[in-house]
Amino acid sequence: MKTDYLQRILTSRVYDVAIESPLDLAPSLSARFGNPILLKREDMQPVFSFKLRGAYNKMSGLSKAQLGRGVIAASAGNHAQGVALAAQKLGCRAVIVMPFTTPRIKIDAVEARGAEVMLLGETFSDAYVEALQIARKRKLTFVHPYDDPDVIAGQGTIAMEILRQTHAPIHAIFVAIGGGGLISGIASYVKRLQPQVKVIGVQPVDSDAMYRSLKAGRRVALDHVGLFADGVAVKQVGLETFRICRGLVDEVMLVDTDAICAAIKDVFEDTRSILEPAGALSIAGAKAYIEREGIRGEKLVAIACGANTNFDRLRFIAERAEVGEHRESILAVTIPEVPGSFKRFCTVLGARNITEFNYRMSDAKDAHVFVGVEVHDLEETKRIRRTLVRHGISSDDLSDSEMAKLHVRHLVGGRSTAARGELVYRFEFPERPGALMKFLSHMRADWNISLFHYRNHGGDYGRVLVGIQVPKKDMAEFRRFLHTLGYPYSDETGNPAYRMFLGQPAAA
Repeated sequence: MKTDYLQRILTSRVYDVAIESPLDLAPSLSARFGNPILLKREDMQPVFSFKLRGAYNKMSGLSKAQLGRGVIAASAGNHAQGVALAAQKLGCRAVIVMPFTTPRIKIDAVEARGAEVMLLGETFSDAYVEALQIARKRKLTFVHPYDDPDVIAGQGTIAMEILRQTHAPIHAIFVAIGGGGLISGIASYVKRLQPQVKVIGVQPVDSDAMYRSLKAGRRVALDHVGLFADGVAVKQVGLETFRICRGLVDEVMLVDTDAICAAIKDVFEDTRSILEPAGALSIAGAKAYIEREGIRGEKLVAIACGANTNFDRLRFIAERAEVGEHRESILAVTIPEVPGSFKRFCTVLGARNITEFNYRMSDAKDAHVFVGVEVHDLEETKRIRRTLVRHGISSDDLSDSEMAKLHVRHLVGGRSTAARGELVYRFEFPERPGALMKFLSHMRADWNISLFHYRNHGGDYGRVLVGIQVPKKDMAEFRRFLHTLGYPYSDETGNPAYRMFLGQPAAA
């Protein structure tokens, strides 16, 4: 029998624990993009996320016997807090299985509400498998984070509030997608009552399970998910959520890390609130949609769906926000290695603010400069590069190079004449004890590490740049090492940022 989600949403029990969150205009963002952008402030819920709606709606419908035995959930954080709050309200026991990479702020918040936390597995998918096994052994009721009609209906009450809170026509509603529960609930309600309103999902480029699934016409399981937006880091969407999204969602957009960071800054400037990366996805999607479609004066709604982020992540967010908003350009500039070249270069740039300048002499002919320049938009970067060309100065735009932004900017001048035959790889290490030792123990002892750069950004994994000297005869074994290690990696040996600032100087 087909589920009547309209009825389920209208009869959902969420307001014992949830508030009717405000629908606020983002004045600066709206003025800048020429369209009224409204933020549905789910970050203002008691657990700073929308997740308590679905969790409570599900749990409030359980029998006394089920509540007596207790519930269990798998979550990277926000669903866990929703289940813990619902259990506290209903007076039942709650066990939460979380990946051991979960930020401490989320673990503490769950334990503070009386739930038992078990840290098992590296990812949500691992924790999910463990939670199902424990549920069977202990006869606990499993509360799914997204693929459950009651959970979907609970999240759908957000759409009910949106349509009640604004009477002017809405052009589109933007919704972050992880497993698909939130957008399934919103689309189920909106498309029944106002089918002309677009419902648009937004995912990170490295956690795009729903995007790929809709494109393929079947559920696609990702081999790896990016963990920056940990609230939507799901390898495979739900059966029911995929069915609903396939029929009701207009499209799914993808945004990168820089765009997410820029959206966090945008919301902060309008509200003085700091969203978590997953919470800002919808805003990043709305901005990208406006730029793509060129619309003006259309009312857009973005679900600000969560604000549970670690304080130590803010450094990374602030660093990347300017690039994401195209307010800073990262350029690799080549100028003659002669006195006065730098002064000439700065003269060509004019009155623009230089945000970063890294250089070390390495070549008798050319000087390679790593420079950050404050700009207003992407077009200004293009104008700067055209101006440089007119003055005989060549440049490469590194603004979209992960390696340049994460590592090279901190390692410029690090050439070594001894690093002949160096291979350079970028890895993502799980942020836990033993990760480096696993890397070293898998690697052959006679392969020399010639470069190692690591940065922790307060997330679930560390970003590592490694240079290794491997004899050509060992390349087959080296490829096996990369495969068996199990860490995501990228070969950066041919990256122009590496060649220019860290690699071997060209032969004279």
